[in-house]
Amino acid sequence: MDLDKIPRWFLELEPEDAAFLKNFALASGSLKEIARLYQVSYPTVRLRLDRLIQKIKLADQEGREPFAAFIKGLAVDSRLDVDTAKLIIDRYEKEKKRL
Repeated sequence: MDLDKIPRWFLELEPEDAAFLKNFALASGSLKEIARLYQVSYPTVRLRLDRLIQKIKLADQEGREPFAAFIKGLAVDSRLDVDTAKLIIDRYEKEKKRL
């Protein structure tokens, strides 16, 4: 497959997320199997999958508004709390309209 045909969302995955996705596919989507493989609880695996889904959705939207998608991604990764992310995005939108 040509590199330019690989979806942007896949190229933007962290190596750990790509490995998780690979293991998920190899386990036929069994969250119980993934929990056993990673030696964590089922809810932990579910949370990781939910965050990965959010990252993929954000990467698909990033072309529309890269900065906002970046800030949302930080919130998804728990590097930034959601309320602070919203404040930053709101401020950015206001500044963008002024220009």
